[in-house]
Amino acid sequence: MPERRGNNRIDSLRNIISDPRVALFFLIPGVGETLRGNGRARISIAPDLLQRFPMQCKLPKCILEISVETVFFQCARAIQRSKIWEGLPDEVRKAVPTPGAIIEALTDSAIDGATYDRELPARQKSTLY
Repeated sequence: MPERRGNNRIDSLRNIISDPRVALFFLIPGVGETLRGNGRARISIAPDLLQRFPMQCKLPKCILEISVETVFFQCARAIQRSKIWEGLPDEVRKAVPTPGAIIEALTDSAIDGATYDRELPARQKSTLY
């Protein structure tokens, strides 16, 4: 994950030096689910890594190398209640993988993604409150 000019999150980088444990939280556009990954981060200024993340011909100041240890869906009731994705264009929804596709990939097809997706709306509705 590149550290770009303007982020100025040097306090977060200091935190990683003293405790490399990190959690990443992803909102999936158009889906009332959230994805969380836990792992460990390391700060790198290796030129070969920096060269992989140019933006408008500018390289990041450093890179956070993140080794993911666990990935799971996080309770998304607050996201669902907020209706944050209402009015999202269909092309955005279609451009991201479904929760079922994600979980199927993460479990090497041990969980059927199509079934997960088909049952998800009812499961979300019945557990929202």
